[in-house]
Amino acid sequence: MISTIRTAHRPKSLIPAGLGALTVLSLLPAIPATAAPVKDPSARPAAHTSPRAVTQAERRTAAYLDSLRNRPERLKAFFKALPKGGDLHNHLSGAARTEFLIKLAGEKGLCIDATMTAVAPPCGPGKRPAVDAQTDAAFRQQIVRAWSMQDFPATQSGHDHFFDTFGKFSLATWDRGKLLADVANTVVEQNQFYLETMVTPASDSARRLAEAVGYDPDFAAFHRKLVAGGQLDRVVDDAVREADGADAQFRAAAHCDTTRPDPGCRLPVRWISQVSRGSTPARVFTQIAVGMRLAERDPRFVAVNLVQPEDGESALANYSLQMRMLNYLRGQYPGAHLTLHSGELAPGLVKPEDLTFHIREAVLVAGADRIGHGVDLVHEDDWRQLARTMAQRKVAVEVPFSSNKQILGIAGDDHPFNAYRRYGVPVVLSTDDPGVSRIDISHEYQYAAKTYGLRYTELKDLARASLEYAFRNGRSLWATGSAPSDYRLVDACRSDRPGTDHPSARCARYLADNPKAATEWRQETAFATFESRHR
Repeated sequence: MISTIRTAHRPKSLIPAGLGALTVLSLLPAIPATAAPVKDPSARPAAHTSPRAVTQAERRTAAYLDSLRNRPERLKAFFKALPKGGDLHNHLSGAARTEFLIKLAGEKGLCIDATMTAVAPPCGPGKRPAVDAQTDAAFRQQIVRAWSMQDFPATQSGHDHFFDTFGKFSLATWDRGKLLADVANTVVEQNQFYLETMVTPASDSARRLAEAVGYDPDFAAFHRKLVAGGQLDRVVDDAVREADGADAQFRAAAHCDTTRPDPGCRLPVRWISQVSRGSTPARVFTQIAVGMRLAERDPRFVAVNLVQPEDGESALANYSLQMRMLNYLRGQYPGAHLTLHSGELAPGLVKPEDLTFHIREAVLVAGADRIGHGVDLVHEDDWRQLARTMAQRKVAVEVPFSSNKQILGIAGDDHPFNAYRRYGVPVVLSTDDPGVSRIDISHEYQYAAKTYGLRYTELKDLARASLEYAFRNGRSLWATGSAPSDYRLVDACRSDRPGTDHPSARCARYLADNPKAATEWRQETAFATFESRHR
């Protein structure tokens, strides 16, 4: 087992220089006073949990939300202002606004061919400079429709169009720091406090290493070959340098070191390493190893995920093999987290037997901490027991409603959202590829409230869950062992009374030592401010 972690140089932070943890905490507003909790008799608890306790402020806010049913503009404003935790399932290239990608394509001098694909210059016959889209509105709209789901005809394959967009705008997404600046600003403007976003680190270096070593079905032997002579660490070195460059580009694009920094500068961001599941077994294994080694070495990286269509021919043929790869490599790199696109399938898209085991193997074989989508739950063998196991292990499900509808045609009662909640499986709302889907996280919360009749306290707990199940370092603000719907403060902060200028000295020390708790405290502060407006 490889357990020795080399000391890496200290990565650049996305928090402005000079702001220590205690200083950052002192900048957070205090939580206003609220009344003592009372039981909500109308709450619908998940399995094995007690009824949700609500405060008077929550009750007033819930009543205000109920009053907005026939006031669409105010309802939209309510959901935008609602604190919404963090986005845990976000692909950086698909998250950037389409108009921003078009702008980047113009700045890079790219061309747009007849299929609306960005290609390298020169712009010969049948190609047009991307920069023309800045002055030609009709041309710009053509690109927007090709690069996103806007105005997409319901009679065509949403699945194919969605995934085809990435190949069309790919050349415009190479400036990772600029993409992050755009996405981070959007996340903050949506009243979120944390972001985990997916990128592919050191893609070319990892490919060359995989090709040079060659596949070995003996995982232990293959891994020994990858690490021999420091080969794997050299790829990780490339990934760290790549991240350093992206950080510098981000700080410049977001004006972080100026007197007028963009909102995104204050957002905690962590990277999740993507692995292309449609690649050869050698490349998949190598990319997983790179991502996990990177997560142990560089705190900016926290986890590994498999991406690309789960219904692809190679992805289906090698699914179980890849789950075993993940199981083995997690044993070698126990410091890395694992979240997996799993169950992003629907009847008719694949053979019935392919719907019966993907989530199960992601949880029971690979040992995923979280899964993304999980749409085919009720088609899994003994799905109820699987849901109970996920609840027991606290394996959260990342739910992006819009992409589930656009790609799979699954929505409303056909979606297992309520099934997960009924069995006590943690659920977090996410965006997936908001640029492609043409949505934001406020849209996802509003959709959930309308479609599933969620009350204010349920929306609030979804936002809390998105931070509770984040791969943020440090301990939680919430007491260990408490039910997800209970949210009882840890002992260090339990004596704190809202209304003070700052947390108590003991609580402040706890928050300074535990970034996860500090982010959760920041959200609770925002909730209290939000609720105070509805007195």
